[in-house]
Amino acid sequence: MELSETNLPNSELTDSELKNSKLNEVLELDLYEENHDSYTKNSDKQIEKVAKALTSETRRAILHLIQNSNEGMDVSNIASILNMTEANISAQIKKLQEAGLIYCDYCSGNHGVRKISKLKFDKVIINI
Repeated sequence: MELSETNLPNSELTDSELKNSKLNEVLELDLYEENHDSYTKNSDKQIEKVAKALTSETRRAILHLIQNSNEGMDVSNIASILNMTEANISAQIKKLQEAGLIYCDYCSGNHGVRKISKLKFDKVIINI
C-alpha cells in the first residue's frame, strides 16, 4: 500500500484569502486494485473509516505484513510476528475490514477454521 503527500506551494495564504477561496467540497478516496483499476469512493463515512484505520501503527504493521505475504496471513501468524494477542489482532483486522482495506477468506486449519486476511487494494490515494 502506497501513501504519498502532495507538495504544497511555499507561499502562505492569509485568513482572508482562505475565506474567499473556493474549496472543492468533495473529498475523494481512490482505491487501486492490483490490476490498477481505480475504484473511487466519495462517501465521507468511508473516507473517515480508511483514515482512522491508517492512524494505528498496529493496523499499518498488519497491512505491511499482509502486503508482503503471497497468500495472505492468518490471525495467529500476525499475532506471533507482532508479539500481540490474537484477540487484539482480530479486533484490528475487523477495523481494517470495516474500512474496506482488506477482505478475509476462511479455510480449514489444524484446530478448526483459519481466517486469512488479504489486501483488497494495492494503493490508496486520498485527494483533497
